[in-house]
Amino acid sequence: MTKSDTVEKRYINREISWLQFNGRVLQEASDARVPLIERLRFLGIFSNNLDEFFKVRYATVKRIVEAGKGGKNELGGIKAKELLEIITQIVIKQQARSLEVLGEIDKSLKGENIFVINESQLSEEQKKFIKNYYFQNISTALVTIVLNDLVVLPNLKDSAAYLAVRMQMKDNSRQYALVEIPKTVDRFVVLPKEDDKNFIIMVDDLLRYCLSDIFNIFDYETISAHMIKITRDGELDFDSDLSKSFIEKISDSVKHREVSEPVRFVYDKTIDRDTLEYLMEKMGIDNTDSIIPGGRYHNKRDYMSFPSLGRTDLMYDKISPLRVKGLSLETSIFNAISKKDYMVHTPYHTFSYIVKFLREAALDPKVKTIKITIYRLAQISHVASSLINAAINGKTVTVSIELRARFDEEANIKYAEQMKKEGVNLIFGVPGLKVHSKMCVIEREEGKKIKRYGFVSTGNFNESTAKVYTDYTLFTAKQAVLKDINKIFSFFEANYQVHTFKHLIVSPHYTKKALFKLIDAEITKCKNGENGYIRIKLNSLSSYDMVDKLYEASNAGVKVDMIVRGICCLIPGIKGMSENISVISVIDKFLEHPRLYIFGEDEEAKIYISSADWMTRNIENRVEVSCPIYDEDIKKEIIDNYNICWSDNVKARLINTENENEYRVNNNPKVRSQKALYEYYLNRLDE
Repeated sequence: MTKSDTVEKRYINREISWLQFNGRVLQEASDARVPLIERLRFLGIFSNNLDEFFKVRYATVKRIVEAGKGGKNELGGIKAKELLEIITQIVIKQQARSLEVLGEIDKSLKGENIFVINESQLSEEQKKFIKNYYFQNISTALVTIVLNDLVVLPNLKDSAAYLAVRMQMKDNSRQYALVEIPKTVDRFVVLPKEDDKNFIIMVDDLLRYCLSDIFNIFDYETISAHMIKITRDGELDFDSDLSKSFIEKISDSVKHREVSEPVRFVYDKTIDRDTLEYLMEKMGIDNTDSIIPGGRYHNKRDYMSFPSLGRTDLMYDKISPLRVKGLSLETSIFNAISKKDYMVHTPYHTFSYIVKFLREAALDPKVKTIKITIYRLAQISHVASSLINAAINGKTVTVSIELRARFDEEANIKYAEQMKKEGVNLIFGVPGLKVHSKMCVIEREEGKKIKRYGFVSTGNFNESTAKVYTDYTLFTAKQAVLKDINKIFSFFEANYQVHTFKHLIVSPHYTKKALFKLIDAEITKCKNGENGYIRIKLNSLSSYDMVDKLYEASNAGVKVDMIVRGICCLIPGIKGMSENISVISVIDKFLEHPRLYIFGEDEEAKIYISSADWMTRNIENRVEVSCPIYDEDIKKEIIDNYNICWSDNVKARLINTENENEYRVNNNPKVRSQKALYEYYLNRLDE
């Protein structure tokens, strides 16, 4: 039997698995236990995720179809053309459900005296307010495209929302136009309060009310407006102009993304048929694009910024990030980590420790060099400013910055140019490989010797995402580990040299081999009559080689517990293939982001934190780092963390062949792992 015959039975298709993950996000929006405004924000996350999915994954499958390839083996046993149809059908169902959820939330908002109204529901006072608001805040930012006289339609912006306007003229002709919803104004306009009632109108409806002002030069009988949106291929294409710098090439590629091929067209399903056909012909939308009938409003990602109206009771309780026991922001971090390792677990712990470490390095006269990898920077980055500060103070600062961090290219380019101007040595990754590892090493002169300090992380050094992404950062002064990190920076500067590492597991050269060896050790235990045990926490698992190796472990009797937030191509619980494997996914207030590997029982467990998911790209096409945990206290902390997450029976879903996203239900005491983890760290401070 060939691999293509068996592939469908052994793996869940990656794209379908991702859509099921986004279905779990939609579940949060539909869950009445979630605070009302947070439900709207989950609806925004669902929509934003879907936009990125079409820009990247759908676009990739579409390219396979256009190249005339089947792609069956690579796509989990489904032909590429068939997969496009399956994706479209799943998305249509999810979009329909999202509209139902929005209706449910809208009804509940009314119960809280919050009314989201449209242009037909305005009072006389509200009409006056809106007219004034339009002329003062929106009219000058408006881009309106009149279509009939244009031979070629201008390229519509990727993921921008447009009102498609149809005017029935008095001479019986028709005039079409597009009004771009400005991104420079808030999508939600808060109207003056009346009695105890709060009123909000979306800019879309505000513009509908003001159509007579926008098109006052046209002599029409009737006018209507329906929303449309296109999503474009998000792949970056690089030109071969040798005279351009890498920054220039990335900048040009980001600009080109705005005019790349459309892959999805979403429209208001109540639009006139003739208007729809006219627009599709003008835009060159064909049957290989995903054409999705939607509701009155698109770009629901904007619900992530739905106004709170001061209603903290309708949002999650904010947590105050905790300090790490034994690690102070008021004294030297170098002194502390010279004595022992420390672990920062954001957002339960404050991200300020990372910034404090870099600021201390920038000011300390004994620090000579700083080396760091950067993947996604915040729009306002204290990390970047600390590195610039260090360079100004005469330190030799080397930054490996990944300009190809998808959809964060512009922020990274901005800071790369600033850092270069201030004398920071920039390394733009490795040819053919993205640098996705998260690490820093500094060299400090102590007496006549150089001593290294540093950290390794599972997350981006980004102050904004650190408030909502859960991640581990290990601070260490273990010279052997830091020597390995230093070797990776040497590899960045001389790619032809392949180093060996005594402690770190490094992609692309060693990860698969090292992980196989660790899994084999657990298989050997089972063969010798002992217990084999593997615990893994990932964002995604899509490497068929890694899936097959876990199947092998299961068949040997190794117990495998997995927490996978997103894509999971492995099918758990199948007799004779994966009966010893269990998989859950936790979706909650914070985005679960750490990669964590535990091999063996608690006392003898080998534990790694990592930047690498078990995807082919992370294992074979990126520079990734998995770092061993040697400190016994931190090993216990991580195992405690894993056990708390594994015990979740409030926000955990079961991953299985049915892909139904069933919540895990049992008779154990209720454990909501993210809440329990905060309490765990709070209690540790009192020990």
